[in-house]
Amino acid sequence: MNENEHLKSQLDLMQAALDHLSQGFSVFDANLELVAWNRGLWEMLDFPESLARRGTHLAEFLRVNAERGEYGWGDIEGKIQRRVERARLFEPHYLERVRPNGQIIAINGTPLPQGGFVTTYTDVTEERRRQETLEKTVEERTRALRQSEDWLRLVTDNIPALIAYIAPGPVFRFANRRYAEWFGQSPASIVGMKGEDVVGSDLFAEIGPKIAHALQGNLVSYDYQRVRADGTKAHMRSTLIPDMTVDGRTLGAFVLSLDATEEKLNEESLLHTQRMDAVGKLSGGLAHDFNNLLTILMGNMLTLRRKAGPVSSDELKKHLEPMLAAAQRGSDLTQRLLAFSRGQAVDPQLVCLTDVITNVGTLLTGSLPGSVTLEFLCDNTKPLFARIDPTQLETALVNLAFNSRDAMPTGGVLTIGLEDVRVEGRQARNLGVEDGRYALIRVSDTGEGMEEDIRLKAFEPFFTTKAFGTGSGLGLSMVYGFVRQSNGNIDIRSKRGAGTDILIYLPLETSPGKAPSLAAEGADEGEDLPRGRGELVLLVEDNPDVAAVIAGQVQDLGYSVIVAEDANDARNLAMELQEVRGVLSDIVMPGQINGLALAREIRSARPQIGIVLMTGYANWSPQDENADRCEFPVLSKPFESESLAHTLKEIMVR
Repeated sequence: MNENEHLKSQLDLMQAALDHLSQGFSVFDANLELVAWNRGLWEMLDFPESLARRGTHLAEFLRVNAERGEYGWGDIEGKIQRRVERARLFEPHYLERVRPNGQIIAINGTPLPQGGFVTTYTDVTEERRRQETLEKTVEERTRALRQSEDWLRLVTDNIPALIAYIAPGPVFRFANRRYAEWFGQSPASIVGMKGEDVVGSDLFAEIGPKIAHALQGNLVSYDYQRVRADGTKAHMRSTLIPDMTVDGRTLGAFVLSLDATEEKLNEESLLHTQRMDAVGKLSGGLAHDFNNLLTILMGNMLTLRRKAGPVSSDELKKHLEPMLAAAQRGSDLTQRLLAFSRGQAVDPQLVCLTDVITNVGTLLTGSLPGSVTLEFLCDNTKPLFARIDPTQLETALVNLAFNSRDAMPTGGVLTIGLEDVRVEGRQARNLGVEDGRYALIRVSDTGEGMEEDIRLKAFEPFFTTKAFGTGSGLGLSMVYGFVRQSNGNIDIRSKRGAGTDILIYLPLETSPGKAPSLAAEGADEGEDLPRGRGELVLLVEDNPDVAAVIAGQVQDLGYSVIVAEDANDARNLAMELQEVRGVLSDIVMPGQINGLALAREIRSARPQIGIVLMTGYANWSPQDENADRCEFPVLSKPFESESLAHTLKEIMVR
């Protein structure tokens, strides 16, 4: 084999090897004429077989591509010329060309030392599609993650809780809007800040150890108190939940804080209510004992006054009358205090409003600071009457007076006025009352006044502008309820810095022919009182001193008396002694049976016996579900001989 044949054989072998490559391959010489190629180039780029020969110029290949539109439409010769000129630079180049059929070819050209270049052609269509799909997937997942983060931020920012994440340091890595703003930061600015810098050194000294305990892998709950920007105190309840890996390492802690201010206030309010309930029950027992003492005092003083001889009567009266008046005021004060602390059902009576306001003045004396001047604007020559519960009205006026006192911390003038007005037309419709004459009670002060939004909420239950523990928020709502129950209405006129006027409208009633007077009620001389004719009265009273005084009062009224100390003794006497015509029994007694049950038992066995009950309690039978249906007259201790005389006379006519 000669040398030419050997060279041709080697070239054929090299060509066969190149044809087995998956890539296209070409070699152009310094004249840009084809020197070598492989079959993969023709299969990949669909070149005509006529070009597959040595010496084919690069321009012929470029013309085929240009005419197929692979370089875009336009000046074909210009496109070819520009590419030929670029190729003659023999510079390394790499490009990816997208063919019209969507095929992507990566072209990598390497220049030869003597001119020309070697070029490989790689079909990267599938690879680029996979890459495009991957990039699209990454983009979609990034967008989904960003959307999830946005949703997480949206949720955490709008739920009524403070949420954060603290990493060791402690350093904040996340906080929702409420948490960040609570400490004067933004969700962005708080990230990376140290715990002490966020919450402040004072608070961090309190909660720092708890955060450290949570970062050691422990669930921690604690309460703390902080002052809001408006100066009010907030009670916060926080829980720290450690963020731990499977192998037990603590990465950080989730923080959940809730505003527990309302809950805390409710707890304190409940405790306050329970204390007041206990005070109410205690005051009931104290009132019972106090009223028994007053009964003894008043009874003995009345006996002394009746039995005093004509000579010494005037001298004794100078000493006895103030004592009796003091004892009566003590009884009235006990009843009023019990009404304030425990509450009583509405008991409408025809009441002289001037007398009620006078009584309120007595109650307020000593209760207002010296810096507050109390004035009354009432026409005593023209008494006005309304059908109301006098205790409820007294309570309402005292509540309003104390509100005015609180509105004048540096002093001022409190005025309570009463006048006769006519309400009709538009004014009546605005007040929600019928046209007619009304008693207008005006409670005015020169205090701080109210903002309009506060004035509109003033009658809402539990609304108060006072600090916790100094007001229940029920005062004005109770006043409103009482006035509406009395078929009247109430209005507030107030401006900030201009004081407050509370206007109470109560329907006027026709005045009675003769108003009852304290003098008439206190008359106890005995000459005009209805008297008995020796009828036997069974007195049931467990306190011997009280029993002795009441027995004397009954005997002085012309009755005979037999005393029983308990219910069993009273039951036996009432059943055995046919001479018994009346029973006067205390309600609350030692043992399993009270006076009401005893009275019903005696009435069932001997219906002809008259029965009257007496008590020193304001709420005299709290355990008896039928107490509100008591069918017997009840005397409140201490009572005067006039009340006792009329009551005994009524039951004796049975």
